[in-house]
Amino acid sequence: WKLTSWNSSQDPSTGIFTYELDPRRLPQVLLHEGKDIVYRNGPWDGVRPSVDQDNLFFKAIFIVNETHIYFTFDDADNSRVTRFWLNPSGSPEQLRWNNERGEWVSIYAVQRDDCDNFARCGHNGICDSSVTPICHCPTGFVPKVQEEWDAMDFGSGCVLKTRLNCSASEGFKKFSQLKLPYGSDFKVNGTVVRKQDCELICRSACSCVAYAVAWLGGCVVWSGELLDMKSLSDGGQDLYIRMAASEFESNNGKSIAVIISVVLGFLLFCLVGGYLIYMRTSCSLITQEETTVNSNEDQGPILLEEDVDLPLFGLDTIANATNNFSSINKIGEGGFGPVYKGVLSSGQEIAVKRLSKDSGQGLVEFKNEVTLISKLQHRNLIRLLGCCIHREERMLIYEFMPKKSLDLYIFNQTRETTLNWKKRFDIIVGIARGLLYLHRDSRLRIIHRDLKASNILLDSEINPKISDFGLARILRGDQTDINTKRVIGTYGYMSPEYIVDGHFSVKSDVFSFGVIVLEIVSGRKNTRFEHPDHNLNLLGHAWKIWVEGRPMDLIDVLMENVPASEVLRCIQVGLLCVQKHPEDRPLMSSVLLMLDSDNVSLPQPKQPGFYVERAFTELADSSSSSLNKPSHVSTDVTVTILQGRR
Repeated sequence: WKLTSWNSSQDPSTGIFTYELDPRRLPQVLLHEGKDIVYRNGPWDGVRPSVDQDNLFFKAIFIVNETHIYFTFDDADNSRVTRFWLNPSGSPEQLRWNNERGEWVSIYAVQRDDCDNFARCGHNGICDSSVTPICHCPTGFVPKVQEEWDAMDFGSGCVLKTRLNCSASEGFKKFSQLKLPYGSDFKVNGTVVRKQDCELICRSACSCVAYAVAWLGGCVVWSGELLDMKSLSDGGQDLYIRMAASEFESNNGKSIAVIISVVLGFLLFCLVGGYLIYMRTSCSLITQEETTVNSNEDQGPILLEEDVDLPLFGLDTIANATNNFSSINKIGEGGFGPVYKGVLSSGQEIAVKRLSKDSGQGLVEFKNEVTLISKLQHRNLIRLLGCCIHREERMLIYEFMPKKSLDLYIFNQTRETTLNWKKRFDIIVGIARGLLYLHRDSRLRIIHRDLKASNILLDSEINPKISDFGLARILRGDQTDINTKRVIGTYGYMSPEYIVDGHFSVKSDVFSFGVIVLEIVSGRKNTRFEHPDHNLNLLGHAWKIWVEGRPMDLIDVLMENVPASEVLRCIQVGLLCVQKHPEDRPLMSSVLLMLDSDNVSLPQPKQPGFYVERAFTELADSSSSSLNKPSHVSTDVTVTILQGRR
């Protein structure tokens, strides 16, 4: 069986895309456009696919036995109707029936990046979307046509430096965390699961160029060229590629020379290292020494004690891309400094975040953002492409978000520019998924600390991406919360325990998320909210009308035909997230469950934090994020916050 797309959303005749299991080799799912493969999820080895199929709503399963190979899934909520389809643009989606709205709602879609385009880097090339350029040749290989690679055309692929001659001296190099190549042969043997046995199988055939261990109970081998390999930041499998003896002999024969070179290099570094560090453009920013030095203030941002490898952009490159930082190219400005749109010579659009010399944030925050975001990969987090450091200049280069930030769409909107409820709900769910990844599912457990509407960026399809990790902190080991003497963030989004006691945890981000949810529903900013009958902020107003039994009065008047039950659920979730005491607030995993399910019984919220009337009118708004530098403090300061300290 296979999924086949429609021609269009209005034309149900057979389209050009198909999505089906390839049973001839190690099981994998292929997406075809006509006869051409355009995407594959990576082979399944009996434990997991090469590419993680992380989904909150179902668990994917491959079934392999003597007569069948098939793909199925277990739904996380069998009480609701779910279906898969291949949409007309060729993207597999999971849909769930919404009774209130009487329509299918997309809750999951296969996310692809440039490296998921089939054979993106040609034969033997490895694609890595986290670096620039995205294609590289593995150790022991060189570009087949160097001139084409220099021009960023990778279709010609890579070739071995030294041709194989099927000698006994040839060996195998290990490459980890890969999506395994296409076109494998599965050598079934119920007892063969050891690396040594698989190597013998591959070595015995001169045509075998690589092998991998499959926990299905066998070995996977490849003959000829290796096609469609992808480097993964998390997950993936080990691939062993056949190399000429010279690749190994050169390493062994020069071991003494390497040791001598290291010693001499160390001495040379001691003599001229200071000068080189000052002059050299580098993104290898974070060291153990810097972490110790910074520990005197705010116990130091808890940074990674390792180098961060990111593509380096020269100042000339960025200046050319942004038309020398022209005001026409300026697309925003925050506490960090101005942000410019740029276009690289390759045609790729970028956003350049330039550290201002007068910024309330500095080198510490810059290093923090580079360290954190370079380690994170999620569809609802902004993607960092690289950085530029030139003397006093420090810049971060991001993927460009054409729709800018969320605050532009929910505050000061008109009936023509307003977002409908479906878009708003999708944004709420997307932010929740991104936060859940930060709090639980990423390799680093991270508290964002500055979650707000202006830090939610939107791509061309209005999908949300969390940005600005300059104030974020990592939780280590079993750590669940942190105390700080340096309270930083943005008024209106910070939790009571953080402002009053300097205490923050994942529940601090939950509070900020709740504020954003209520802002999205109402189209009003928390600290700019005004009402003729009282002096409460948005949280206080939402709580007041909740206890009076009229929560639907909170809905943005510009929205039409909203599903009452879904909006009411979001209001209740928002109020649960902004409760005064952190132990009362739900975790993001529970928030996602509550947002997704019509049948989940939600607890009644308690009084939110900062539920007091303001004693004076707010001053003009500011988007700055620092509380400890008066010249950059948001002027949304009210008695609400001052009374919270008592």
